[in-house]
Formats: sequence, structure tokens, C-alpha cells
Amino acid sequence: MITLKDLAAAVGVSASAVSLVLNDRHEGRVNAQTAQRIRTTASEMGYIPNVLARGLRTKRTHTIGLLSDGVASVPFAGRMLEGVQASAWDAGYLAMIIDTTNRPELVAQSSKSLLQRDIEAMIIAADYHRVIDVPSVPPTIPVVVLDGIPDDPATADCVVPDEAGGAYAAVSHLLEAGHRRIGFCTVGGERFIASKLRFDGYERALTEYGVDVDLAMILSLPDPSTSHAVEPLREMLSSDDRPSAVFCFSDQIAFAVYQVCTDLGLRIPEDLSVIGFDDQEFIADALRPGLTTVQLPHHAMGAWAAQRVIGRIRAEAVGPPISVRVPCPLVERASVGPPAH
Repeated sequence: MITLKDLAAAVGVSASAVSLVLNDRHEGRVNAQTAQRIRTTASEMGYIPNVLARGLRTKRTHTIGLLSDGVASVPFAGRMLEGVQASAWDAGYLAMIIDTTNRPELVAQSSKSLLQRDIEAMIIAADYHRVIDVPSVPPTIPVVVLDGIPDDPATADCVVPDEAGGAYAAVSHLLEAGHRRIGFCTVGGERFIASKLRFDGYERALTEYGVDVDLAMILSLPDPSTSHAVEPLREMLSSDDRPSAVFCFSDQIAFAVYQVCTDLGLRIPEDLSVIGFDDQEFIADALRPGLTTVQLPHHAMGAWAAQRVIGRIRAEAVGPPISVRVPCPLVERASVGPPAH
């Protein structure tokens, strides 16, 4: 690692002169020509400031702790980490990431490990929209919950996707295409907050178009995976009164719709229109025809989380914690058409 002494020796000046120039405190103390030589030599030698040493002087480490739970292992959710890192870097901060890989027993120790490294703020990221138990953090450390809701709303800001708005946009798109028998393949149980919110959007869109909610059009599945959806979908799509369009809780469920349609000889979108949710890479854009779907705004949510904690650090964001919903845009591809007659 190149040090101030190495630079000083290369330029032929004192280490204090190098320090003054690189910290922009040289005006009137080091002449402009020498200052330029110091900067040029630092660039050529690849000098990198020692952030830890600087932090001891300024009491600022410019480091954000990012505690994630399984996010790194979920392909499309990983874009949240990209959003955090990019925004933090642009603001001069480093995001230090620990992923607990769905092991709750690691959360407390991981939180302590980040705090021991003098982080200035903490972001807690979930792999899906849910309630998060915020670990014990000193009140001087700003906290943002990313893709989740803090168990105590007074402890942290939070940012989540607008699940209901995304579902409303998807079902409205099908209604505008002429569909009135619109199935909803959702996930049952209380595990997913998104299940109720997406049903709310589905119901609101139907109601605004004067269409009654038909419970026979709602298929409740045990989880959002492809494997658990195939057989229930086969039963739904084999019936004489099958829907003309299906809105799916996830792209993986929509993938199952494609598989069942192939088995039954149904064409997408000529015989059945399909919309998913997630905009999951390698599924939504790889299916043929391409899957129209609702995009979870993971990158934008991650960027907001980083900007928010940095605003808290800098005292630019003040007041009690807030909850923000980020819009979920509809990504139109080729899986939606008019209903078959």
C-alpha cells in the first residue's frame, strides 16, 4: 500500500506537505506547481487514502452496514444490493454487506459485527416484503428497513414496493384488452404481506370496470414456485369455464401457466393471456412469447434506502421515521391479447 511517506519521497517534499495537498488544505502553504506534482505522482502511483486513519481524525468512517437476509441468494432481489452500493458509492460511502442466508440466529451477531466496525448507519434488507424484527442499534445510528416493515415503526424508516398499485396496473391492462373472466393465481396463508395487497389491487381494478369478483376465478397456492402451481393450474385451465386471462402472484407461477398451456394445446395469448409479477430475469424475458409482468423496483428501493440513511447521517433528513412505497411498473411484452371468441 502506497503511503504519504512514499509519495513524499517520490516528489522530494515532506509528508506533511503531501497531506496538506491531498486534503485540500495547502492554499498559501504549498505552491501550486508542487501541489500539482504531488497530485500527479499520487495518481501515477495509485495512492488510496487510508479511510480508517481518516475516520479516527474526523470521527466519520463513511461506511454503511447492510444486513441482508437471503437477499444475495435471490437473483432478482439482489438488485437491491446494487441500488444500495451504487448510491452509497456516488455519495462517497462504502456499503459493508453481511447476508445471514435465512439463519435468524445470525442476525444479532451480524448486527454487532457491523457496529464494531464503526458503521454510521444500517440498512436491513429482506428477501421479500414482510415484517422485520429490527436488532438493537444505538439511537445515534440511523436505520432503514429495505423491502420490509419494522416491527416497531418508530425505530426505522422503511421502503417497500407498491404491491397493490402493481396488481391494479396488471389487471387494468387485461381489462383494457377486453377480458372480464380474469383468474388470480395467488399464494395463501399469512406468510406474504403481498398476497393481500395484490388481491386489493386485483379487486379494485375489477370493481372500477364493473366486474364482480368471482371466487371461482381465484386459485390459492401453497407457495410462489412453479412446481406447486402446475397441477392446480391444469385443473383450472382444463375446465369449460376457464378464465380468458390469468394474473399470477409470481413469474414462476406464470411459468407454470406456460407449461400447462403447452400440455393442453392452449396458445398464449390467442387462447389465454398471462401476466406475472416480479420481472424475474431468465424467466420473464426468456419465455416465448415474452411475459408481460409487473416489475418489483428493487434497484430503486435500494437506492432510496442508501440515500435516506446518508441524508440522516448528514442531518438533511430529519423528523420521525417514514414509510415509502415505490411504484411497480408494468413491463409489457407479448403475453396479452384480446379474449378469444
